[in-house]
Amino acid sequence: MLTFHFDNRFVNELPGDSEEGPRRRQVQGACWSRVLPTPVAAPRLLAWSPEVAALLDLAAEEVVSSEFAEVFTGNRQLPGMQPYAACYGGHQFGHWAGQLGDGRAISLGEVVNRAGQRWELQLKGAGPTPYARRADGRAVLRSSIREFLCSEAMHHLGVPTTRALCLTATGEPVLRDMMYDGNPRHEPGAVVCRVAPSFIRFGHFEIPSSRGDHELLARLVDFTIRRDFPDILGGDTEEKRARWFTTVCERTALMVAHWMRVGFVHGVMNTDNMSILGLTIDYGPYGWIDNYDPEWTPNTTDEENRRYRFGQQAQIAHWNLARLAEALAPLFSSEAPLQAGLERFIQVYSGEYSPMMAAKFGFAALRDDDGELIAEALGLLQLAEVDMTLFFRALAMIDPAAATLEPLREAFYRDDLMHSHEAAFQSWLARYAARARADAEPMEVRKQRMNDVNPRYVLRNYLAQEAIDQAEQGDISRVHELLEVMRRPYDEQPEYARYAEKRPDWARNRPGCSMLSCSS
Repeated sequence: MLTFHFDNRFVNELPGDSEEGPRRRQVQGACWSRVLPTPVAAPRLLAWSPEVAALLDLAAEEVVSSEFAEVFTGNRQLPGMQPYAACYGGHQFGHWAGQLGDGRAISLGEVVNRAGQRWELQLKGAGPTPYARRADGRAVLRSSIREFLCSEAMHHLGVPTTRALCLTATGEPVLRDMMYDGNPRHEPGAVVCRVAPSFIRFGHFEIPSSRGDHELLARLVDFTIRRDFPDILGGDTEEKRARWFTTVCERTALMVAHWMRVGFVHGVMNTDNMSILGLTIDYGPYGWIDNYDPEWTPNTTDEENRRYRFGQQAQIAHWNLARLAEALAPLFSSEAPLQAGLERFIQVYSGEYSPMMAAKFGFAALRDDDGELIAEALGLLQLAEVDMTLFFRALAMIDPAAATLEPLREAFYRDDLMHSHEAAFQSWLARYAARARADAEPMEVRKQRMNDVNPRYVLRNYLAQEAIDQAEQGDISRVHELLEVMRRPYDEQPEYARYAEKRPDWARNRPGCSMLSCSS
């Protein structure tokens, strides 16, 4: 029998909803609502992460048992579980949306493993909750595969992220209009078990503040510091809260800097999708940059204004932190500590992003005039439709003594643009080679520095879509293979070279590969 040591501090130390069950309602004066997952017809394990299972002290034979599939689709409760959905609000696309909450996510409880680490287990797609509004609380196989794979891929890329334990099928169809175009269809249902030390979001603090419930706001802040930020000790209450907010700003800056390093676009950076721990959370209409374009967003809802485009993610993170600061303001005697935290975000982001860019281009450290060289390169990548991931891996192959364009040619998507911009690239490459020679390092040192931060493999949208297409036909093998490839994204892995190829033409405008909706 599966056994976990549950230590459910969120529900035991914070006030809960007086009503139980999934009836839709406004929840006042509470941080959570007790609700059970809705059982499904035919639970079946499709895929699982050995690394996350190890974090939870699970052996392989336990994971592949029938009991495991029952538990992690919500059909069976284990001793110590206290399932609930959290109450939070949020700013969506720049506008206050009021109460949102876990509409299709149900937390089973907090597990403490043998190493003393705390991990919250959360089922996404486990049925309706009081926060589901008009939705059914379910998730489809397509979006569940994307979340499962990307959670683990991001971890192995070195990006702060929530994790995924497993992907399970429900045996039940779910009706979805994928592109919101009036063409709904039934799709296979699935559940992902997400794992993180905490799923608390910026929106958790916004909702009590918006209602003037400053007592609940203070309780939630102080609880979060005690449980999730144990290193914040000493000083009076306001000093600890100030250090906590600054830490949140620092972690958020680090997370976004890593997004920019690997070419990840979150797609829906609403404040309810921002983790208080600085973890990438809520893998919905995310995307990976193929041809470099800072204006690109994968989210169809954001297609017109492109608020959450790749090149604006740092600014949006800062804006979201400012909304969190506004929510926390009633707990502070002045705005100075909150303003200091917001300024710290800018300092940390710059401090992280600059050395990351230096390493991406192979420089030992950035020099004063390197910014112009880097900006010109990125401009050329955009103009000529050059693949970001392939370009930086190929750039590591450039011999500064020769500086030929040949290794870069495979990164271009269009021959006509390659030819029209070839002279500009050659000119840039000559100056780049001179700059690389100025570091006076062996080529292998420079190449290793670049390959340590520039992945060979990322979870391109078309790769995920291929896996989805096969899985919907009953073949889950591509999901397993992608999970294996993404465990070592910086290694060459010649046996999996096809997964490092640029986006094929058929995927340029296909839904699921180019643009995605929030529907799942």
